[in-house]
Amino acid sequence: MWKNFVKDYLSFTKKDRVGVIVLVTLIFIVVLLPYAWPAKKVKQADPQEIEKIKLLAAELNKANDAPASSSYTKKNEYKPGSYPTTKDYDKDKAVLFYFDPNTLDAAGWERLGVREKTAATIVKYISKGGKFRKPEDISKIYGLFKDEVARLMPYVKIVAQANVEKKYYDDKRIDEKYLNEKKRYFNNDKPAYTSTYPAKKTFPLKQIEINTADTSVLIALPGIGSKLAARIVNFRDKLGGFYSVKQVGETYGLPDSTFSKIQSSLQCNHAAVKQFNINTVDANTLKQHPYIRWNLANAIVQYRAQHGNFKSIEDLQLIAVITPDIFEKVKAYLVVQ
Repeated sequence: MWKNFVKDYLSFTKKDRVGVIVLVTLIFIVVLLPYAWPAKKVKQADPQEIEKIKLLAAELNKANDAPASSSYTKKNEYKPGSYPTTKDYDKDKAVLFYFDPNTLDAAGWERLGVREKTAATIVKYISKGGKFRKPEDISKIYGLFKDEVARLMPYVKIVAQANVEKKYYDDKRIDEKYLNEKKRYFNNDKPAYTSTYPAKKTFPLKQIEINTADTSVLIALPGIGSKLAARIVNFRDKLGGFYSVKQVGETYGLPDSTFSKIQSSLQCNHAAVKQFNINTVDANTLKQHPYIRWNLANAIVQYRAQHGNFKSIEDLQLIAVITPDIFEKVKAYLVVQ
């Protein structure tokens, strides 16, 4: 048994022996390969080059720590509407000069070192009537930082401010006068100020007959536009005319507040109402009416077929589906002939 085990698991064929030899050979080659090609030696840095780099770094640090010098001279003195020319302007540094924030344009603000977006905001503020009355007002500019305000404020020189201040204080005195008069008025004293404007005249609205008026006439009423006017006329045509002014208030989309305003200007002619003869009309014609519809029209025709012709309009109340409220609404549109 032992011999069979050794024979099966510990014996090598010729192919296995060749493979082992090849594998061992490759291992030795890999191990010895670094010794055949030694690594290149690292070149030491030149001490002179290191010293040059150190000197260059020291000069750069010295230049960054140096205080910014003001380039303002006599020739840069402020004149309204002017600022330093392109020759005097250093593109890498802001140029400080005396300026009026009420007249300086966007290019001038940019020469002062203000960002383009902030300069555009200031110019837009001025164009819409904004004013700077004192140098401290530039601190209210959105986008202008505190250090920029401190740098620019000594150079703010507001020109021709007297007229602006006079108007400001005149407006203030007018407001104070108005408040004093208002206070005296509410204290039951006779107000010193009386309006010179004439009282607004009011004219009574023209009476409109709602069964004959077209949309052009209805539009003249307050709160009635072209859509509402068309809806009123359309509702009137479907009904066959209005028998009461209150029916106008049932128009779809007509606000109660608007109807309250126009109700006194409306009048109704009952003779213009279209009526149906309930002894001859068919259900299809009768159901077209907004107040009747199919269920009521069918009940009227079926009752007539079973009991004969109606003798009076009041006979409709004998039909079960016709309540007193429904009868009051429809009786003006029905007739017995």
